[in-house]
Amino acid sequence: MKRCARFFAPSLLMAVLAGCATPLAGPVPAGAATDPLPVVPHGPAIPPTRNGDTLADPTGSAAAERSVDGARSPDGSRDSAGVLEKGLASWYGSKFHGRRTASGERYDRHAMTAAHRTLPFGTRVRVRSVVTGKEVVVRINDRGPFKRSRVIDLSQAAFNALGLQGRGVTQVELLPE
Repeated sequence: MKRCARFFAPSLLMAVLAGCATPLAGPVPAGAATDPLPVVPHGPAIPPTRNGDTLADPTGSAAAERSVDGARSPDGSRDSAGVLEKGLASWYGSKFHGRRTASGERYDRHAMTAAHRTLPFGTRVRVRSVVTGKEVVVRINDRGPFKRSRVIDLSQAAFNALGLQGRGVTQVELLPE
């Protein structure tokens, strides 16, 4: 009897777990996505700014934004107030293109996305290059970087938009969007 119970209990457990893992059967409606993107149940950790807090520079110069009251720092860039994090940024490109990210969506090296260790998926953050002074807004959709010395991994498009083509890592500041 003990021998029978010893083999029966694990078999029963495996059967129960296998039943939990099988998807519900049912017809897929025509035109429905077979691989839907997950819905992020939480909002961004960083509250977005109100529309109209910044104005685009009509000349389209490198200092593309200024505050509503027109104030700029002496060198024409924004001040460092409100910096969430400073450190090194790296990028990832074709090797990971099309693979699943930690959020479940597929990585697109041409999209303005990034990987961060702790910010919730869907959070939008502004990344400023200390080297070029350029800024981009990225959406967090992955976890990383896995090197302790780095604070964020940017998509190839975001890294290039900062004017950093050809570099491996660079110094950046993370700011609320």
